[in-house]
Amino acid sequence: MKIGILTHHSINNFGAFLQGWALQEKLKALFPEDEVFIINYIIPKQNIINVGGFFRFYPGAETPVSWLNKITQPAIFAENRKKYFNLTKKVYNAQQINSLGLDCIVIGSDEVWNYLDPKGFSLIKFSDGLKCRSIVAYAPSAGKATGENAPDNVRQAMKGFTALSARDKSAQTLCQNALGVTPQLVCDPTFLTATPKVDNEKIKKLTEKPYVLFYYCNGIPHELKKKVADNARAKGYEVIGAGEYDKLYSQMSVRLTPFEWAELFRRAEYVYTGTFHGVVFSILNRKDFRVYASIDSRVKKIAALLEQFVIGDRKLTPEALSYEDDKIDYDEVYRYIDLIRDGSSDYLFRAVKGEEIKGEKINDKKQSRPEALSGAGQDSSL
Repeated sequence: MKIGILTHHSINNFGAFLQGWALQEKLKALFPEDEVFIINYIIPKQNIINVGGFFRFYPGAETPVSWLNKITQPAIFAENRKKYFNLTKKVYNAQQINSLGLDCIVIGSDEVWNYLDPKGFSLIKFSDGLKCRSIVAYAPSAGKATGENAPDNVRQAMKGFTALSARDKSAQTLCQNALGVTPQLVCDPTFLTATPKVDNEKIKKLTEKPYVLFYYCNGIPHELKKKVADNARAKGYEVIGAGEYDKLYSQMSVRLTPFEWAELFRRAEYVYTGTFHGVVFSILNRKDFRVYASIDSRVKKIAALLEQFVIGDRKLTPEALSYEDDKIDYDEVYRYIDLIRDGSSDYLFRAVKGEEIKGEKINDKKQSRPEALSGAGQDSSL
């Protein structure tokens, strides 16, 4: 069997890379006798805009040296995609994807169903025009696109899936509004495959002293960030960024591979982030963290994730710089993670094998966090 993954693999983003790699590795583990590929589907506009973002210079935060390092990051992503992804040839439309001769196409994870995204929207991600035995949705997110006013062509395309699942409430709501079904809730692929540890000289230098880690707190006021940095240093910590630089940081930590980026989360004392995967890798490494997110779609995704895991509000404010006296009970959190991992793996195996799971009605205690862990009546969308 030839299995293809259709996702945002070409985006120069650490979370996008690692979720694609994790899904590839999970499918290889589930189907060791079969071939697993990442479909090298290119949307030129999406890639051009994504790469262009690395050339912006922020004089208040960056230095010329850090900027020169930053603009080489897309090349590092490209090198790692070539090294770690089993890529098909480049394809640009459904006809070219069909010519690959795949038996099953897995679409997801990430915001592959965000039809409001002007850069990356493609009907192909909703199965339009694809022809193979099984077309499986694994952990897609829809971002801000809830399906209330979904275009007819999106609704029609989604009928081509042989199996449906969702990573979060947005994707569940899209399926409810577009197809009249509630898909199974599954976890992000990064929960399914452990990220390898890294212990090279770069990581040893960066992590020689205890540190707190920042990752993309987009829009955070300078004074608040300075207050956090000063507070950390007063307690004996360095302050570094996960693949980003700010004049407030203790040292430069750009030009990272995705696995080096993940290693910085593993070794951090505390994390400040504004992205979904920043929160995910904090949870994966059992780190206490705070969140400063200003982009609406990220706010919603993070809030849903924290609600599902019953972690609660971790918002960074001037009055609440850390949770040193209110640590996350990760033993409790992982009781749920272990359950959703098992259910997600089972769904993925059955769906890729060809079982039809379209709008499967899942018992509430399987679809949401068990009552003993979440409390009665609690919404538990990821």
